[in-house]
Amino acid sequence: MNVVYTLLSLLAIVILTFGTALFVAAEFSLTALERSTVDANARSGDRRDQNVARAHRTLSFQLSGAQMGISITTLATGYLAEPVLARLFDPVLEALHVPDRAAEGIALVLAILIATSLSMVFGELVPKNLAVARPVPTARATAGFQLMFSTVMTLAIKATNGTANWILRQLDIEPAEELRSARSPEELGALVRSSAEHGSLDEATASLVNRSLQFGSRIAEEFMTPRTEIEALEADDTVADLVTASADTGFSRFPIINGDLDDTIGIVHVKQVFSLPSAQRSTTKLLTLAIPVPTVPSSLDGDALMSQLRAHGLQTAMVVDEYGGTAGMVTVEDLIEEIVGDVRDEHDDSTPDFQKSGLGWRVSGLLRIDEVAEATGFRAPEGEYETIGGLVLEKLGHIPEVGESVELAAFDPEGPFDDPVRWRATVVEMDGRRIDQLVLTELVRPSDGGER
Repeated sequence: MNVVYTLLSLLAIVILTFGTALFVAAEFSLTALERSTVDANARSGDRRDQNVARAHRTLSFQLSGAQMGISITTLATGYLAEPVLARLFDPVLEALHVPDRAAEGIALVLAILIATSLSMVFGELVPKNLAVARPVPTARATAGFQLMFSTVMTLAIKATNGTANWILRQLDIEPAEELRSARSPEELGALVRSSAEHGSLDEATASLVNRSLQFGSRIAEEFMTPRTEIEALEADDTVADLVTASADTGFSRFPIINGDLDDTIGIVHVKQVFSLPSAQRSTTKLLTLAIPVPTVPSSLDGDALMSQLRAHGLQTAMVVDEYGGTAGMVTVEDLIEEIVGDVRDEHDDSTPDFQKSGLGWRVSGLLRIDEVAEATGFRAPEGEYETIGGLVLEKLGHIPEVGESVELAAFDPEGPFDDPVRWRATVVEMDGRRIDQLVLTELVRPSDGGER
């Protein structure tokens, strides 16, 4: 009779451990699935795919049911396994002449260790890893069983789940019935970069998608042409002056100012010239043609900025800083270039923003730090600067002369934090007090010796 009881108990332990494995597999596979994948499979799949969709739509309820099932089977396994396994150790301990009182404790401890280990490995870890590795087939295999158990235990699950949801609401947290399937721009960006590294996306497509994802996080200050680079005309200038300025610079839009950019009257476009007879162009003041231009704060994000520019006929805005002064000017072309890259025509400056120069890179001082990183691999630490020229000015502490150099510490994502990569920045061109062009050269760490 004892042998039969022991065998039946061992069989029951195996069945209960298998039950625990089913609940664990159902729980992890349902949480690992994307809603889009579930819906697509349900539309074109069989009954098991539809069961997965039903379970996924009531995810919170099903997870509560799975937790209840895990608790019931685990407790039942422990209740049966500990005394049965302890009895199996009795003859061994008796043969070793272990005292009865000590033997009882040793057998119980061994039984608990073995029962817990078996339950953890075969009832939890194996099905968990299987569900994470192959969520779709695992969910198809377990969703029907999970739905049936949840239906039978509906009252108990609602009671426990309702209590848990009530506690969350007291903490001002609204329970969610389904997992969030959307991804943040940062998460999508990481997926795009990973896809490019593994060859799923070509570099050009990955760059375009990555730039698009980052667009909304940029602000007007990062898109604009700074005020030092703006070509403006005075209110008393004539249309003939506009034609000359357009021919000299290649620009089509010019702010019309009353002495200073902080007193911008409006914008004129070179196409307005054609609305006037030739005889009037030398006498017509630009003040009479200036079209009011919208102003936007330097902190306005890219999406809102694009909407404002598209709503205005000239597709141009003046950017003002926190003190109300003009910081720069931004156009739709600036925003498009942020997504598709530099767009040049025959009127643009032929000097590229960055190009290979010997062992280093020749870059424009106006390039943003993130643009320099994308082009050259130089990743500057955070600081009170936006451009590579601003970083060099901060390190030098004065307005440099052509030929001056400074060493810069750069962040290496694959290297130790206490051993930063060293770069040398050499000023090669100045535009007044602004660094126009500089050369960046990566230096080898001291242990390696020399320059790259």
